[in-house]
Amino acid sequence: MIIFDHVSKQYGRGNTALRDVTLTIDGGELVFLAGPSGAGKSTLLKMVAAIERPSAGVLTVNGQNIGKLTSSGLPYLRRKLGLILQQQRLLPDRSLLANVALPLIVTGASRADADKRARAALDMVGLLDSANTLPQALSGGEQQRGAIARAIVNRPQIILADEPTANLDRDNADKVLAALKSFHQVGVTCVISTHDEQYLSGPERVIYLAHGEIVDGWRSDGGDNGNGIGGNAGDRQQEPA
Repeated sequence: MIIFDHVSKQYGRGNTALRDVTLTIDGGELVFLAGPSGAGKSTLLKMVAAIERPSAGVLTVNGQNIGKLTSSGLPYLRRKLGLILQQQRLLPDRSLLANVALPLIVTGASRADADKRARAALDMVGLLDSANTLPQALSGGEQQRGAIARAIVNRPQIILADEPTANLDRDNADKVLAALKSFHQVGVTCVISTHDEQYLSGPERVIYLAHGEIVDGWRSDGGDNGNGIGGNAGDRQQEPA
């Protein structure tokens, strides 16, 4: 479970990325974060992963207070998280299999167990046949699915995906979203930020952000959805994503 209790994040004087956010995401939920660039989506995800800490308020993830988390407690939190960034950061000199197995090797798994689990993760995202391929020989969509395999190889309780379909064609974007949804179907909590409104029309919960605050009815064209919330995002100074 993820609980934001009046959480704010400020970078320097007057530069507020999140403002008084109160939000609960239950275990096993699939949630989309939507909103214009600079709305605070990336900051929110980074705070759940304890990459950033609250400036005010209380954020708890699986019962742990992120603001009070010690450096020694951080690895235990991260082992239960799968983090997928826009930049895959796959190591170019290692095969896809070696990239996916790396988190297991780092945490002390045997090479045989790491390879077995990495192959299973690659199979889940449809890339088992590319296990021995170097990342630069893969398409952008394949690299992103490889990053998803790396993120889930530790069998995380929570997956955090920051714009996982950015810069992908529709076919590859659909495959990436399908892979993420398959993990949700087996009970993994998934929090996914996206600009793509195609993925916001389904039954899943959508949380809209604008200027660091949770709002209702944001539209990517800056219009008003009938409840008085809208307008051009450029009318205000953009905050860090």
